[in-house]
Amino acid sequence: MSLSEKTNKPMEVFGQSWANHAERIKKYWKAVVCEEDTVVVPGDISWAMRLDEAYDDLKFIDELPGTKIIGKGNHDFWWSTVSKIESFFAEKDIKTIKILHNNAYKLDDCIICGTRGWFYDEKQQNVINETDFDKIVSREAARLELSLKSATELRGNDTKIPILVFLHFPPVWNSLVCRPIVDMLHKYDIKKCYFGHIHGTYFVDRTTEFEGISMTLTAADYLKFAPMPIFPDDY
Repeated sequence: MSLSEKTNKPMEVFGQSWANHAERIKKYWKAVVCEEDTVVVPGDISWAMRLDEAYDDLKFIDELPGTKIIGKGNHDFWWSTVSKIESFFAEKDIKTIKILHNNAYKLDDCIICGTRGWFYDEKQQNVINETDFDKIVSREAARLELSLKSATELRGNDTKIPILVFLHFPPVWNSLVCRPIVDMLHKYDIKKCYFGHIHGTYFVDRTTEFEGISMTLTAADYLKFAPMPIFPDDY
């Protein structure tokens, strides 16, 4: 999504497919989402560097129909602790956004959980300083497990309720496999995973399968900025 109401980060630099993307998001969102719906946005919410700078972008999302569950992406430098974000939401009267971080949410017919993850290709991370990639992956796998444990507790004995995992980074992309994340999905018998991050790639299958796990690309530009419905028959 990568909104930029308060920052000089026009998304058109990534191609004309991003032209007027905020207006298109609003138009298509209002066309398909009702107040009773829940929309999951798996990261890259705002280009803001601080929480206060992200207000306009968060308010933009808050004013759209439905309940929104948002995760953290690699561009979300504004992201703070959950307590600080929730306090900010209360102060600014942001009422329809929930934070996905080490937790899970039970909906009518499924449970939502997830974390940021990590793109397992050091060459494409574009980090400036020396970075311990294995440490980051281990941390993200641990956060995913916290979220999965929360989901399992919410499900209780009703194992028929599916757990859907939303990540920002793909656990598998072409030949790249983030093994600790994939192994964590297997540990909790996850069959459905959704991810963003991959932009500018429009001629790939929306959903692929890896080791029995269905993985679906939900990047905003790939979806042409229209929310992707997920129905019970999909899981």
